[in-house]
Amino acid sequence: MICLTSDVHHASLGTGNQRASALSEVQVARRYLALLADAGVKATFFVSGRAFLEEWAELEPLCAHPLVEIGGHNFNCFKLAAPHRLWKKIAGSYNGPAWIQRRDALRTIRIIEERTGRRPILWRNHMYMHGPHTERVLAACGIRLCSDGVRARGTGPEWHRAGLYNFPLNVIPDHEHIYHAERTPAWVERWVRRYHWSDDFGPGSYPVEQWTDIVLDNLRRNEERGAVSNMLIHPITLHLADGFKSFARILDFLARHETVHMSEVLASPAGGRARAQAHA
Repeated sequence: MICLTSDVHHASLGTGNQRASALSEVQVARRYLALLADAGVKATFFVSGRAFLEEWAELEPLCAHPLVEIGGHNFNCFKLAAPHRLWKKIAGSYNGPAWIQRRDALRTIRIIEERTGRRPILWRNHMYMHGPHTERVLAACGIRLCSDGVRARGTGPEWHRAGLYNFPLNVIPDHEHIYHAERTPAWVERWVRRYHWSDDFGPGSYPVEQWTDIVLDNLRRNEERGAVSNMLIHPITLHLADGFKSFARILDFLARHETVHMSEVLASPAGGRARAQAHA
């Protein structure tokens, strides 16, 4: 099984990708969804709460599409950053204290439920920010699975004793590993050197065509080892990289394999095994 996931942020967040695009992330996501629909590929979209507040008219058709399910992606995506940096320095939690995280999660969950009529049970923190309170807070808010972080050798959801599953990405992500927008080779080199940045796929970034080769190799390797693939595509990243040209190769692969909503993994043998192993 393959979980194709996407992150979509409100336009007022003002990211580098957004500044480089004439279209909003929601508008790009709708173009991306049209490609998925033509191929019959399911996707789970993690959407920031403020997008439902500010861009609902554009967002509604995406949320209503039968191939799409919606998860939460924070409300403001940690804007403003200064208090979060302070919390990280003082208490080791960029997400903030537990009460701040709970307020953010409930605010996001409520507006998604108000707009769509469905209460989300899936979550991904912006920038995969995962802190010491994350599982406890999200589980208490009714979230059943959190998809933060990157684990190249991960095989599927992992049960946490706080009462929910963690499911890190096990396919190389796009934004951090593709040259696009402001992320030129020189920019990336400075960034990696300044922050000693790396994830489980290393510190490297690539032209989108080479990154696509790596994605397809990751998907084949996961299939060979019986892992549930968890992959991330930011529609705006692939739009800026080459107008979705390289994504056509990925979509061709996905169309010939079983794609599932992330919630479906919870009811699959992989989800059951994770919980059984945790209680063994």
